Amino acid sequence: MKRVLIIDDEPLARMVVQEYLQGMPGIEVIGECGDGFEGIKAVNQHKPDLVFLDVQMPKINGFEMLELLEQQPAVIFATAFDEYAIKAFEAHAVDYLLKPFSKERLQKAVEKYLGQAPVQAQKQTEQLLESAALSPAQHERIVVKTGTKVKIIPVQDVLYLEADDDYVSIHTAEGSYLKNKTMGFFEQTLDPRQFVRVHRSYIVAIPEITRIDPYEKDAHIAILKSGAKIPVSKSGYVKLKQVLGI
Repeated sequence: MKRVLIIDDEPLARMVVQEYLQGMPGIEVIGECGDGFEGIKAVNQHKPDLVFLDVQMPKINGFEMLELLEQQPAVIFATAFDEYAIKAFEAHAVDYLLKPFSKERLQKAVEKYLGQAPVQAQKQTEQLLESAALSPAQHERIVVKTGTKVKIIPVQDVLYLEADDDYVSIHTAEGSYLKNKTMGFFEQTLDPRQFVRVHRSYIVAIPEITRIDPYEKDAHIAILKSGAKIPVSKSGYVKLKQVLGI
């Protein structure tokens, strides 16, 4: 029996999925959630085999919710979404349902899921997140988990990013937060007009730089408004000069 969780901010949408799934062989609905915060708690607690998930939800969206999970479940998306997301779904998702959808279409999606190996379905979710992260809609903020709480960081609040083992430390005026991503990921997704990678271990918000001082041979130090001193490598200095037009 596959245990299913429904996550959607629209009560009517949750009810429709619940009704369509009733009596379906091999499927047991174990609960439903009205937003991504509830979804994180429910998935981590109950560890469902399959999640029906809306992407466009308030507070945090479906992609951001999935990023913060301890373990990725198989996911069938039931949502209205943009063109970029459709390409990501078609490439990697178990399946996706465009609202409004019929009971027959949902059954087809469930049958497709049941015909896959669980490991394959989870891998598809991970690949989907990597693809969806490149969408411009995902670049306006960074969502992190601090203990049991979720913190939403607008990118304009980021002072600099620092490599920290398998994580990236995101520094803001309020404090620092860890995100399980790579420096390469942020270098690729952050706006290059606002952020520059000045060192193997540092990405800096350009408006935060007050001056650049020489430091040892072929190296420099970027001084930020906050007083932070960020090492600048030889190649990083070349990038900085290009961005700053000096």
